[in-house]
Amino acid sequence: MAASEQSLNKPIYQLKVTLRGSSPAIWRRFKVPGNISLHELHLILQVVMGWTNSHLYRFEIKGTEFGEPNPESSLYGLQIKDAKRTMLKKVAPQEKAKFIYEYDFGDSWKHEIMVEKILPTEPRICPPVCLGGKGACPPEDCGGIWGYTELLEIVRNRGHKRHAEVMEWLGEQFDPEEFDLGKVNEWLTGFIKKDTQTSGSKIGRNDPCPCGSGKKYKKCCGR
Repeated sequence: MAASEQSLNKPIYQLKVTLRGSSPAIWRRFKVPGNISLHELHLILQVVMGWTNSHLYRFEIKGTEFGEPNPESSLYGLQIKDAKRTMLKKVAPQEKAKFIYEYDFGDSWKHEIMVEKILPTEPRICPPVCLGGKGACPPEDCGGIWGYTELLEIVRNRGHKRHAEVMEWLGEQFDPEEFDLGKVNEWLTGFIKKDTQTSGSKIGRNDPCPCGSGKKYKKCCGR
């Protein structure tokens, strides 16, 4: 297969994810291989956003829902297709495609995802990689976007009667404006290495890198 054909078969997706209802907007821009599963995209979204992967999730794409089918999902009236068996490039084959990612059905954190670009494999970039973003990830279990809005009002008002209580719960160091691109990419690198080490079959140094870059593992994530 020619290199150009191989690049087309292993496209790189540039995505932008925005937390719905956040103001100012909390967003991330990142690149992933187009041939990853939606479950893998979920795990990457957890890293780039800053969530802790402690709750259920689902994707809503063109009226179809994808996630991890289990008895708990049915309690919410959800008929979910298996995200582990569904590739990103199959359900979002075109640029400008939009879909929803929901995390934690209780707090209902809904994220709007747009496919900004579909690119050929880039020899010098080993995705997933975060390109930019703005705003800190909200703390888990704070009541969804409305609870987070109220929490921010308390954090910013030192005279509020619950200010000390909330700051203690947050750990005193919470900064709603914080976003550390370098740290996010360190976490992504760790995510790739952990995924490689815990996979069922051992990956040889001359095997294709599991990140989808098209390079050998020894010259990519295995360095």
